[in-house]
Amino acid sequence: MKIAIAQLNPKVGDVRGNLEKTRAAYAQAAAQGADLVLAPELTLCGYPPRDLLEQPDFVRANKAALSALAKDVGDAGLIVGYVEPNPAPRGRALFNAAALLHKGKVAARRYKTLLPTYDVFDEIRHFEPASSNTPVRFKGARLGITICEDAWNDEAFWGKNLYIADPVARQAKAGADILVNISASPFEVGKLGFRRGLLTSHARRHRRPFVYCAQVGGNDELIFDGCSFAVDGRGRTLAAAKGFAEDLVLLDTDAPGRASFPEREPTADLHDALVLGIKDYAAKCGFKEALIGLSGGIDSALTCALAVEALGPDKVLGVSMPSMYSSEGSVTDAEALARNLGIKMLSLPIKAPFDTLMGVLGPEFNGEGLAEQNLQARIRGNLLMALSNKRGSLLLTTGNKSEMAVGYCTLYGDMSGGLAVIADVFKTDVYAVSRWMNRARMVIPQDSIDKAPSAELKPGQKDQDDLPPYDRLDKILRLYIEEGRDAAGIVKAGFPRTQVHDILARVDRAEYKRRQAPPVLRVSPKAFGVGRRMPIARGHHRT
Repeated sequence: MKIAIAQLNPKVGDVRGNLEKTRAAYAQAAAQGADLVLAPELTLCGYPPRDLLEQPDFVRANKAALSALAKDVGDAGLIVGYVEPNPAPRGRALFNAAALLHKGKVAARRYKTLLPTYDVFDEIRHFEPASSNTPVRFKGARLGITICEDAWNDEAFWGKNLYIADPVARQAKAGADILVNISASPFEVGKLGFRRGLLTSHARRHRRPFVYCAQVGGNDELIFDGCSFAVDGRGRTLAAAKGFAEDLVLLDTDAPGRASFPEREPTADLHDALVLGIKDYAAKCGFKEALIGLSGGIDSALTCALAVEALGPDKVLGVSMPSMYSSEGSVTDAEALARNLGIKMLSLPIKAPFDTLMGVLGPEFNGEGLAEQNLQARIRGNLLMALSNKRGSLLLTTGNKSEMAVGYCTLYGDMSGGLAVIADVFKTDVYAVSRWMNRARMVIPQDSIDKAPSAELKPGQKDQDDLPPYDRLDKILRLYIEEGRDAAGIVKAGFPRTQVHDILARVDRAEYKRRQAPPVLRVSPKAFGVGRRMPIARGHHRT
């Protein structure tokens, strides 16, 4: 069977736009001779729809789009994701559904069985799991249709069952000739190879072709890499779609696998994900321009360089805001970055407003303490937000995950903005991506990479005056935040007990700050935001 994978980038809630996008992809695939076209999970409403699912008119619009789409489908079939109301009086109100459209009608419906409820997922909030799922007959073949998480329970791959049910195995046992999975699987560094190994394991285990159609694009914090593919019953690649871009690929399930699955470098994937996240967040929220405060440091330099790749140099404005403590290099490095990127840069010194505010605050602010340092950051935040408000531009924050973790950031200061681009990127990875971007030409000034990190809020200040070296700090943070180790486990991994307890206490205390941060582009297994739900008011159990 000739199957076309339509790797689409839907916009959540834009039912009409998603319908037109699916129509266009179907028409193109049918013209190329496809027997069957696949579109991703919940294509018509966009994924994840979250509590839009509680709005009846949203669900009705999605159903109307399905009916309209069915009328346009001819001899080539189309499997598309959408939301189906549950007619039963019990259970959740909706199904996460896939419809097979053929010759103007809905020929079959199948529902998602395994509903993820971990990290960023909360599908059981709205969806009822399928009670059964059998293959669908289409053009002489039996299609085993599953949806995203349904394929993530392979005992042979994991060494255990993550769920009681194994929908893919059930489809194979019921006689499916071709295994099909439509998906919206968020990106995280290292997941691409893992995902491919898991799905290829299904194909080999059941000795059937496996065709995987994934969503691509950014929706709020989540970034979807696409990277759809198909393998034959021996696990050989039949087709592979692009990463981080829409694509349409045609394959023949009866042919032996001879295509190559492109090898991807993790740093390149991280870069591509961040660029896509910025591009889609701006476009889908209606922003035409990005605004970034440039300190001359590596974090703001990387954020700005990524924004330029996402939006173009004419759509990015840099703002330098030197203080009485800013080094000459901070200003010249920001200027060099602006020249390298071809962007416009404003210079708004903050000494005058700082002196004015210190005069207003009078004897209550007498000295060089933390409040005085934070006042500088908040002046900068006010200037940037004023420009954002005036220009209608998207202010991108520049704090990294290491800083966000330990609270090395200022509420209503450097945390002000509409999108936290690198807040899920540890400082050591900031350096790695920056060096990767410089591989062909100097984009980020070498001085920004080489200089010791500093907030420059007091004379001679360096990050390492108050924090461990970032290579050590990031290892501890990764163990705690992403791998779920406790203090004892981190100490056992070779880190000093006092230092571990200090860092973990900082992470816990800073939760109130992170709760007020902009949306964070998720690129790791555990990002700050909707996937990490920690209480703010809490006791401390460590001894």
